[in-house]
Amino acid sequence: MSASLPSLAFAGLGLMGVPMCRRLLAAGYPLAVWNRSPGKRELLAAEGAKAVEVPAELAADAEILMLCLADTAAVREVVFGAGGIVENARPGQLLVDFSSAEPAATREMAAELEARCGVRWVDAPVSGGTPGAESGSLAIMAGGRAADIERLRPVLSRLGQRLTRMGEVGAGQVTKVCNQMIVACNALVIAEVVALAERAGVDASLVAPALAGGFADSKPLQILAPQMAESRYEPVKWHIRTLLKDLDTAVKLSREQGAATPMSGLAAQLMRLHGSQGYLERDPATLVEQYRTAVE
Repeated sequence: MSASLPSLAFAGLGLMGVPMCRRLLAAGYPLAVWNRSPGKRELLAAEGAKAVEVPAELAADAEILMLCLADTAAVREVVFGAGGIVENARPGQLLVDFSSAEPAATREMAAELEARCGVRWVDAPVSGGTPGAESGSLAIMAGGRAADIERLRPVLSRLGQRLTRMGEVGAGQVTKVCNQMIVACNALVIAEVVALAERAGVDASLVAPALAGGFADSKPLQILAPQMAESRYEPVKWHIRTLLKDLDTAVKLSREQGAATPMSGLAAQLMRLHGSQGYLERDPATLVEQYRTAVE
């Protein structure tokens, strides 16, 4: 089966990267993987992937290079740093970046990569969290040439339920910023709601089912409210650190564009306060603790 499928390479085996790679392996794609910590590489090697020691090795044979990294700096390092992808990259390859990165930096890196080695860039950040990565139901918002995105569509169909071209390179990252603004503000309001319901003597575990199907309903409500009501914070499905990073990107982008984003600015401050109390690597469901411990 794999003889007719393009060879893939994947850098970044975190909460999202591992389940995404597993779906690609299950679909029969030849897959090389790299991660800074070797344990994740070995995990996927045992499941059929080829583990490599440095990112440059990913570009040796792959037709499509995939990244799912922590932030813009990590993307830049893996692509352009010592032992980076650029050392072996060649014309005809495509790089698709699932990371949440800064739009302007994404455009700069895409232009540099194409100028140096002829590899074109598609930014394709995702939404849906680890459940979406595991089930292949991610929403993928892409920026890049239309032909490049269509070339990727068969592969990305294994990872997501929907792939939308938002425009040229960088447009996917702008859309992801918008997504994260909604998600982060929603998470904070849900935390307020759960804490308020508890203080008012209402069974907070009933809030999500009671509001299901109404105008206040949302996926974050149905996921986070029950976890908050039960103080159930494990396993961690996403991190406060990630939401804070994305909110900071939103505030930066709004300044660059001269746009007003006061709610996201406040959300960033509240998220930073929560992170400073030891929650940076914890699940956003822990946000409810900020309101439970607030001084009346």
